Amino acid sequence: MSPSRSDTGTDVTADPLRPGDHADSESATEITQPALGITGWLRWAWRQLTSMRTALVLLLFLAIAAVPGSLFPQRSADPNGVIQWERDNPDVFPLADAVSLFDVYVSPWFSAIYLLLFISLIGCVIPRAKHHYKALRARPPRTPVRLSRLSEYRELTLTADAKQTDPAAHAVQVAAAQLRKSGYRVERYDASGVASVSAERGYLRETGNLIFHVALVGVLVSVAIGGSFAYTGQRVVVEGTTFVNALSDYSSFNPGRFVDGTGLAPYSLTLDDFQVSYRLPGTPGAGQAGDFSADLTIRQPGQGDRLQSVIVNYPITVEGDRIYLLGNGYAPTLTIRDAAGEVVYSESQPFLPQDSNMTSLGIIKIPDGLPEQVGLVGFFYPTQGVLPSGAFTSVYPDVVNPVLTLNVFSGDLGIDDGTPRSVYTLEVDGLTQHTGGDTAADSLELTPGATVDLPNGWGTITWEEVAAEQPVKRFASLQIQRDPSSGWVLAFSVLATLGLFAGLFVPRRRLWVKARTTPDGVHVEYGGLARGEDPALARAVDEFVSHHAQTLRLDPPVKGTP
Repeated sequence: MSPSRSDTGTDVTADPLRPGDHADSESATEITQPALGITGWLRWAWRQLTSMRTALVLLLFLAIAAVPGSLFPQRSADPNGVIQWERDNPDVFPLADAVSLFDVYVSPWFSAIYLLLFISLIGCVIPRAKHHYKALRARPPRTPVRLSRLSEYRELTLTADAKQTDPAAHAVQVAAAQLRKSGYRVERYDASGVASVSAERGYLRETGNLIFHVALVGVLVSVAIGGSFAYTGQRVVVEGTTFVNALSDYSSFNPGRFVDGTGLAPYSLTLDDFQVSYRLPGTPGAGQAGDFSADLTIRQPGQGDRLQSVIVNYPITVEGDRIYLLGNGYAPTLTIRDAAGEVVYSESQPFLPQDSNMTSLGIIKIPDGLPEQVGLVGFFYPTQGVLPSGAFTSVYPDVVNPVLTLNVFSGDLGIDDGTPRSVYTLEVDGLTQHTGGDTAADSLELTPGATVDLPNGWGTITWEEVAAEQPVKRFASLQIQRDPSSGWVLAFSVLATLGLFAGLFVPRRRLWVKARTTPDGVHVEYGGLARGEDPALARAVDEFVSHHAQTLRLDPPVKGTP
C-alpha cells in the first residue's frame, strides 16, 4: 500500500511534526481502546456513584420523590383519608395504589433512592475525610518566589529600626505572631537573606462540609433505624369515652419492622370535653373555627390522674408517646330497638365532616337483632338549611338547628365473611334500599330526642338528647406516635446546619509575608490567595498590611501601596 499523501502530494506519515498515531495517519485507524472488563466497569460505576455531583442529584431526587407524600394521603398517617380518596376516585385509585402513592416512604422506588444516597454519601465522605486529615497535619505551603503573581499583592518599603540587628526577620516574626493570633497556621521559611512566613486558615470550611455530609448520613441512619422501632396509630374518641393504649383499642395501627404491639406503654386517655369556638354570623370570617382543645384525663399505673389539653400543633407526651389532635366532629347518640322494644344498638356514632360547615356523613351497621342485617347511611346537619334544589345542607358549623337524615339498606353487609371492612363505609351494591334515593319512601329524619319507625315494622330509632345545652356529643381524632429516633434526627439536623454555615461562610485563605533588608530600609511583600470565591480577601489583606505596619511602629511607607 502506498503511503498516505495530502492534497499537495506530500507524504503525511513522513511529516516529522505529526506523531505516528495522528488522526490523519494510516496507523491511527488501528488504535483500539482497551476493554474495561467487569472489574473496570464496576470501578467506573463506583466512582460515578460516590461523586459529589451524584450525591447532590440523588438528594434532589429524594426531595422530589417525597412530594407525592404531601399530595396524597398516606396510610401510615391518614388511613381514613386513603379510604375517602378511593371513594372519590374509584377509577384512578388502583393505579395510584400500584405505584405506592399512598405508601410513598416505604415504596421500592423511594427506598432505592434513599439507599443510593446513603451509599453515595458514605463513598464521598470517607475519602474526603482521609484527605482532610492529611491536610490538617501538613505544613503550610512554601512561600512563592513571586508574590506579585498572586491575586492580591501589596508591598511596602519601611525605614529599618536601628535597634534590630535583622529588621527583615523581626518584621516577619511580628507578622507570624499576628497571623497566628488571627487563627492562621503559620510556618517560617527563611533562606538566602530573605525572611518569610506562610500562613493559611479556613480548614473549618472543609471540616464544616464533612460535618454536613456526616450529619446527613446520621439523619438517614437515624430515620432508617428509628422507623423500625416506631409506630403510629389513630383513634377516634367520643366525649365521655376512654382510649386504652392497647393494640386492640386502635382504629388503625402502623408499626415499624420490629414492633409487634405487645410492649406498648400502659396508660389510658379519657376525652372529658372538646372545646371549639366559631365566629358568629354577621362577623368577618363567620363560621370559621377558633381554637380547638381536647381536654383529656390521663391515667397511668402508680400515678394520680392528671388533666391535659391537646391543641392543634401542640401535642402532649405520655410515656414517650406524642399525642396529636388531627380532627374533630359530631357523634350523635342513637338507640335502635326491635319490634318488641329490645335495644339492639346504642352508641354515639362519629359522623365524618364533609365540608367547612360540618355537614357530616356517618355509617351505622346492625348485623344482629333485626329480621335482616341493616345498614344506615346518615347525614348530620348541625345547622340545617335548604338548598334551591330542596336538598339539605348545613349553613353553620355549630349546633343551632341539628337535623339527622338516614337512608336504610338491608341485606348481607359482608361482616360474616371475615374480610376487614371500615366502619366508616358501607358497600351498598347488592343491598336493598328502603328509604331515600329512588325509593318511594322519604329518608328518616330526626331531631334530638325524636323517635321514628324503621321500615317494614322492624322497630324504631331514637336520637338520644345528651343535654339541652349540648344535644350532640363531639369526638376528637387523636394520633399516637412513637419515634425513638426523633432526638437523634434533631441533633444531626442541627449539626448539619452548623456544618453548612461553616462551609458557606468560613473563607479558605492563604497569606504570605516576605521581607528583606535593602539600602532603602525593609522591603516587605504581602500576598493573598483564596480557594474559591472570597470577595473579602482584598479587604483582609489591606487590614493586615495596615495592622502589621502599625505594630512595627515604623515610619509611614516610603513607596509601594499600603
